[in-house]
Amino acid sequence: MAEDQLQSFLNRCREHGLKITPQRTAIYEMLCGSRKHPTAEHIYAEIRNSYPNISFDTVNRTLKTFAEIGLTGVVEGHGGPRRYDPNLESHHHIHCVRCREIFDFQSDELDNLEIPPEIKQEYRILNKRVVLNAVCRRCRRRSHIKKQRQKKGASNEQD
Repeated sequence: MAEDQLQSFLNRCREHGLKITPQRTAIYEMLCGSRKHPTAEHIYAEIRNSYPNISFDTVNRTLKTFAEIGLTGVVEGHGGPRRYDPNLESHHHIHCVRCREIFDFQSDELDNLEIPPEIKQEYRILNKRVVLNAVCRRCRRRSHIKKQRQKKGASNEQD
């Protein structure tokens, strides 16, 4: 984890009266070290190796607290467990509808989308994030290979 990221974590905890415990620090480091928008379950499974007495509830509550104080974002849900995003920079997400992986991407065009006036009147917009539902390259490749195998199997049956 970068030194400035750690310092930001320490400062934010102090601002909100949170004790800086080894467990909290480890959870934050694990979160920041992940590129996959982890769930509480994922972080719990990883952190148990170093902290065998830590409970899932502690990890879950800690991540929720981190989100509340602005140390992490919560990724838009699609029926699965809540996922966390340590990337607080402006960005957008692509959700693969097959493997459920979430990918970050940047787009100035999407950042600059105009909010319709009727929405601005009704709501106080805090930020904009576009979420694209797609099939990722890996899943498309798997699907292509599967179709090729099926095609090959069907042609072998005809022989």
